[in-house]
Amino acid sequence: MKKYLSNYVPFFTLVGLAGLALVLWNITMLESWNCQTVSTYLQLQNSIQSVLKISEIFPVEFNYSYCSHLGQEPTEEEAKEERYLLKSISWSEPPVLGLPLRQSSDPAQSYYIIQDSGELQVGGKLVVKVQMNNFFGQPKKHGGDFLVARLHTPELGAGVVGRVHDHRNGNYSLFFPLLWPGVVQVDVTMVHPSEAIMVLKRLREEQSDRVFFKSLFRSRYLSETTLCNLCLPVKKQPLCNYTDPYTGEPWYCYKPKLLDCDTRVNHAKGGYKKNLLTSYEKKFFQSAVNIKIPIHAAGMDNVTVLPASKGQTTWRNLELSQSGFYYRGIWRPLTGVVMRQFNDSSAITQCLRGKMVYMYGDSTVRQWYEYLVAQVPEFKEFNFYSPKNVGPFMAVDSNHSIVLRYRCHGPPIRFTTVSSAELHYISNELDGLRGGSDTVVMISIWSHFSTFPVQVYIRRLRHIRRAVIRLLNREPATIVLIRTANLQKLDPESSLYNSDWFSQQLDSVLRIMFKGLNVQLVDAWEMTLAHHQPHQLHPSPAIISNMIQFILSHICPVRRKRKRDYYEAT
Repeated sequence: MKKYLSNYVPFFTLVGLAGLALVLWNITMLESWNCQTVSTYLQLQNSIQSVLKISEIFPVEFNYSYCSHLGQEPTEEEAKEERYLLKSISWSEPPVLGLPLRQSSDPAQSYYIIQDSGELQVGGKLVVKVQMNNFFGQPKKHGGDFLVARLHTPELGAGVVGRVHDHRNGNYSLFFPLLWPGVVQVDVTMVHPSEAIMVLKRLREEQSDRVFFKSLFRSRYLSETTLCNLCLPVKKQPLCNYTDPYTGEPWYCYKPKLLDCDTRVNHAKGGYKKNLLTSYEKKFFQSAVNIKIPIHAAGMDNVTVLPASKGQTTWRNLELSQSGFYYRGIWRPLTGVVMRQFNDSSAITQCLRGKMVYMYGDSTVRQWYEYLVAQVPEFKEFNFYSPKNVGPFMAVDSNHSIVLRYRCHGPPIRFTTVSSAELHYISNELDGLRGGSDTVVMISIWSHFSTFPVQVYIRRLRHIRRAVIRLLNREPATIVLIRTANLQKLDPESSLYNSDWFSQQLDSVLRIMFKGLNVQLVDAWEMTLAHHQPHQLHPSPAIISNMIQFILSHICPVRRKRKRDYYEAT
């Protein structure tokens, strides 16, 4: 049989060469086709591509660990900082892995108790003990559950977050400052049980490609789409290397079969990998069972706080870890700036007069741009024919010499389609700014890094921090504001990509890395957790308004001491 087939080898070789020559001839002849022929060809090509499902174009069976060797090698000092950061966000693990669901944390069986601390007054502290139980009602013996808490008075539009201390034995302590008088209500929520956190940790390290990206390549009438990411297996096919020459931030796409790497047109989110969990792991991600479920009180769930006694130390003299609180719906910072209200367009324009305002990052900073443009009719937007949710955007108020600019951060970014020419890294953008007292910089970068190992985020923030330091060194009067992460709505699927636990980890890293610099954090985490509005990736207008008031209060601070304390809650 083999001998019989070998007689036909020359014939098959000849047919293959003829086919190759025909393909090359067709490619060459495309240029000379008339418009009707080209149109027919493109329609045929589009029809074929539309029939193919994304899973067929990008077979997502790939599974590889994070490529730690990518990017510039950290210095000894940077490696030391990275170890410190990773240690600071380390999470308590169950002593035994693989416990059945019935032995995991059940918020319905768990409870909290308000500790009896005697007479409660403004300026004091409320302590709450939480006991986590399993589905049998038995006390848990280990910690690691992700809990969040707030103290609030709905009638007063008041709220503050609580600090959670994990005793690592199934017990937790919550600490709340008492900042206003009246009846205050305790809310405790289990975001994830400790067993779910172990699954999220595994996904972060082993499935960092669970959100995948794509790029379109085009040259004249030929186009191809290939898979892209921070790290791709080289054995599959050759790679196009789009590593940023200035920062060393890595990005790769598979090389098209017929086109060159320099024909890339755009960048887009490709999709989400499915079937990430085993049947056992899925049990820890159930809506109405163990994802963002309230924990109820065993006894009273509220206390009455008395006004501070005359001459007593009030909260204004205490050292508090919280950054602020709500009272009558207004965010009140606990340190630093005095909060002002800019309730009409004229107040906003007077504050921003003569300012160049640059906003860099994800869609949560784009909300600030959209809010300001909506609030100030004098802003005229320039039409760059940019996609609605992508940008770049620019608005100008020529009467008050104000310019607002928004630009999204570089990859990884999960927007629908971004022109490859618009993929700019924030640190490079900052290096292009002159800076000065007329310059305001706002940065928000966190959500699109939730699926990657924390080292990726640390590296990106390190480059941004260096650029911020360079900017402040050449122009110290430049105002820089950085937005933290916020909580959002979760279900079994979104938890695997955008869990609040991922956001909390990134949020902690950001706070540490920018501590001590002349930048102002906009604490979106506390502003969303302390508010009565439901958690959303894009916070409600009421929260955005408070963020803008806080920002403008920094740009235009109170110059003289007021006779009446602005924060007097009594």
